[in-house]
Amino acid sequence: MKPEVRVEPGSPGSKSRYWIEEHFKYVATTTHSPEELPLVIERGEGVWLYDVDGNKYLDFSSSIGVNNLGYPTHPEVKKAVVEQLEKLAHGAGTDFFNPYQVMLAKRLAELAPGGIPRKVFFSNSGTEANEAALKIARQATGRKFFIAFFGGFHGRTMGSLGLTASKNIHKKLVFPWMPGVFHAPYPNPYRNPWHIDGYEEPAELVNRVIEFIEEYVLDKLVPPDEVAAIFVEPIQGEGGYVVPPPMFFMELKKLADKYGILISIDEVQMGVGRTGKMFAIEHFRIVPDIISMAKALSGGVVPIGATIFRSELDFKQPGIHSNTYGGHALASIAALKTLEVVERLLPHVGRLESLFRDELNELKHEVEQVGDVRGIGLAWGVEIVRDKSSKTPHPALRNKIVSKALRNGLVLLPCGKSSIRLIPPLVISEEEAKTGLEIFKKSVKESL
Repeated sequence: MKPEVRVEPGSPGSKSRYWIEEHFKYVATTTHSPEELPLVIERGEGVWLYDVDGNKYLDFSSSIGVNNLGYPTHPEVKKAVVEQLEKLAHGAGTDFFNPYQVMLAKRLAELAPGGIPRKVFFSNSGTEANEAALKIARQATGRKFFIAFFGGFHGRTMGSLGLTASKNIHKKLVFPWMPGVFHAPYPNPYRNPWHIDGYEEPAELVNRVIEFIEEYVLDKLVPPDEVAAIFVEPIQGEGGYVVPPPMFFMELKKLADKYGILISIDEVQMGVGRTGKMFAIEHFRIVPDIISMAKALSGGVVPIGATIFRSELDFKQPGIHSNTYGGHALASIAALKTLEVVERLLPHVGRLESLFRDELNELKHEVEQVGDVRGIGLAWGVEIVRDKSSKTPHPALRNKIVSKALRNGLVLLPCGKSSIRLIPPLVISEEEAKTGLEIFKKSVKESL
């Protein structure tokens, strides 16, 4: 199968133009302009998207990491959802009881790394899952402060916004956000404040990060016995799909344990099979205290977020935290079936990892403006620079590549200052993956 794009270069079709104009009349301004991504999606089929003008695109975005099982809805998830609609959709799961949220909570507790007793708080999104994690950490420890990382993205609501530090636009005109968060450099092997080549010297890079936290943040900025938790993504998503050195999390956990600080892992973008494991943190062999997740958890059917935490951290009494839609019966059933399908797909994701690594590294060797390639499973980032020697970010060229790819029939999303994420649905076939990678390489070269 090949993409079929029949639009004039540089402009969307007539139906798309109409809906884009209507969108800007009635829908709040959020992220991309129509010049960057003029895609008006009408329907999806497998890993393919169709716009309102009848153009067909191969999707390497998974609708921002939500549609891990493709479009419109995986048949097994659809069947489970339709059956559940005949029973109960919403049953006020935070005030009453229902078996569906209990089944999902039990399954998530079983899947979470460590094999320790855990509980789950359900919400509607990733930022809400992180808001719950903030409250859990504070009320369980009695401590006030948090540590997060530059380049991290944890949401845009006022608590999680205090943790977020990937782009300053997220904080424009909305101060004050939650105070009490101190940031440290993330161990980015390609781009870090110490100009260390983290691929050649991973231990040195990790040591510098741990030293920064201990000798600067905890020694000079905040007493360690007042820090409740460290919030961190296993692989930074919005910040550029940055994969840290393998030993980073073990060293971070040692530091946290030394001072009684909790580790809260944000799996919102990387969880639910994206990296070839159910949780990306499984690649790094630590047992987190708290895990937040959302996005792909329900297969794209119903909004859902989940905060998984050690049982002893539970809220001390009813009413400290709650919501309306948490424990939504339909979302719970969709998530249960999604987890079941994703578990079967994990070996497939692992097999495709080498294809992406080989093809993207070949492109890196061929093109001077491809500065770095990093990823695990089906989570890949390509950083675009002016040249390899300077590593100067080149966001204009990155944006041009994303636009060119769309014209060529491939849907991509930017991330970081000048990176592109390649995150197709996990159900993608090897043939479809090869097609997408060929279009991507062609689009890069045509954009130079």
